[in-house]
Amino acid sequence: MENEKQLIELKVLGITRSEVQPGAYALLLENAERTPEQSRRIPIVVGAAEAQSIAVNLEQVMPSRPLTHDLFISMFHVYGVELKRVVIYSFKDGVFASMLYVTNGTVNAEIDSRTSDAIAIALRTGAPIYTTQEVMNLTSYEWRLDGNYKPQKPVRLEDLPVDKLERRMQRYVDKEEYEKAARVQKIIAQKTNPTQSGE
Repeated sequence: MENEKQLIELKVLGITRSEVQPGAYALLLENAERTPEQSRRIPIVVGAAEAQSIAVNLEQVMPSRPLTHDLFISMFHVYGVELKRVVIYSFKDGVFASMLYVTNGTVNAEIDSRTSDAIAIALRTGAPIYTTQEVMNLTSYEWRLDGNYKPQKPVRLEDLPVDKLERRMQRYVDKEEYEKAARVQKIIAQKTNPTQSGE
């Protein structure tokens, strides 16, 4: 599906409680080629079961009985299947989509997957995790060691095209920053209906 040379490798930083959805957790990813001063990070909301499965692996805890993702790994071993890589290839309507690229040495296959499951399996196999530049642009934020956030390219909202304004509005809604979302929505209305007067 994707040219590996055009993909951005990610690493898993950890799991935190989601501030947006009670009972959910946020999986934090970071571009692998970060600089000492700054990086770009992608937060992904996951359920409690998936968060536990990922955290168990990150903390190198051995559960008393195999978890669901451990069973996948056991089946991979039994049938000689290797996970080559995971690609987070889409972000639509607030949902990430991922693909598992697997092979048994003869047959190569692409398996669509929930991103939380794909990452839990990738961590257990040591397979690399990638995303596309488009997903990175849509979902990541800049992180600096001084703790300050800043847009990748500071520009006036009025100068952005409608498609980028719509994506920005969705991010504000996802973060429950409704006043900012309303402002962007008003700018979109002005751009799409320039003959109409404002409120």
